Amino acid sequence: MKNFALRLIDWQHSHGRHGLPWQGADAYRVWLSEIMLQQTQVVTVIPYFQRFVAHFPDVTALAAASQDEVLALWSGLGYYSRARNLHRAAQQIVERHGGIFPQDFEQIQALPGIGRSTAAAVCALAFHQRHAILDGNVKRVLARHAAIAGWPGDKRVESQLWQEAEARLPQDGVAIYTQALMDMGATVCLRSRPRCAACPVQVDCAALAQDKTADFPAPRPKKAVPERAATFVLLLHHGEILLEKRPSSGIWGGLWCPPQFDDAAAAQRYVAQMGGEGRELATFIHTFTHFKLHITPLRVDMARQPLLAAEPGRVWLGVVDALAAAIPTPVRKMLTGLV
Repeated sequence: MKNFALRLIDWQHSHGRHGLPWQGADAYRVWLSEIMLQQTQVVTVIPYFQRFVAHFPDVTALAAASQDEVLALWSGLGYYSRARNLHRAAQQIVERHGGIFPQDFEQIQALPGIGRSTAAAVCALAFHQRHAILDGNVKRVLARHAAIAGWPGDKRVESQLWQEAEARLPQDGVAIYTQALMDMGATVCLRSRPRCAACPVQVDCAALAQDKTADFPAPRPKKAVPERAATFVLLLHHGEILLEKRPSSGIWGGLWCPPQFDDAAAAQRYVAQMGGEGRELATFIHTFTHFKLHITPLRVDMARQPLLAAEPGRVWLGVVDALAAAIPTPVRKMLTGLV
């Protein structure tokens, strides 16, 4: 597309974002920001990013940390497999690359948790290499400008979008162009009510010409969202709560949670075995990408502390200390109600 990249580069200088803490930074910070920004808004990511780099200023420090330390700083950001992969990737960079972030695209993409677009973003933004990105914002910009019909998650549609992304790469100024694409999607080419009047490429936007910006890209095909239920046993003794470490894989992998039961009757039997009596608190809903979880906290105030902490993967913590541990958002919500 003639002058598409040049128009975006010019726009970026005057109207793009310039104060983000990872802009103009080294590959480690660019990589960290790209992982955190997956399915998460910039305004949410900034404080997490700042705390993370304060604790782990480089890839060596991150690799040397325990998984619990990493997950504690990630707690509340969601999609915890990102944090586990980030930690594993840092360890591989230390083990295989001497602690120096690789500059080769294939080597970067081979690291845990890094796909084609993320590897390209690191190459373009940190090393000024000519690689195309295709994150959610960029998919929307290209789908509208080229009027590419269909849901971007469909392989056929995604292939078309990659072709567009590659074809529009400039020979020079790739880092600025890449940032411009992301900023356009985040601030102008919005999902609803796009600010077309402020768009530097509006004159040849196919979706705008057809007055169909709302039709591109097509939304994800709707499916019924499954609903599940779980009971969390809040076993309390003199201001301390029992937490169990979840398996390393799966939902909330590696995080600390109160004992969880899918069957409310099983939760009550567990409480009876502990010699306590449970009191149900208000049920609330936590929404994941693919299902909704109806959570019922069951509060149990114990006169005596059961000797469970001696077992691997279990610990008694003060509620305030537990809030500072690696816990998922709904557990934080339950514990906050106890303080």
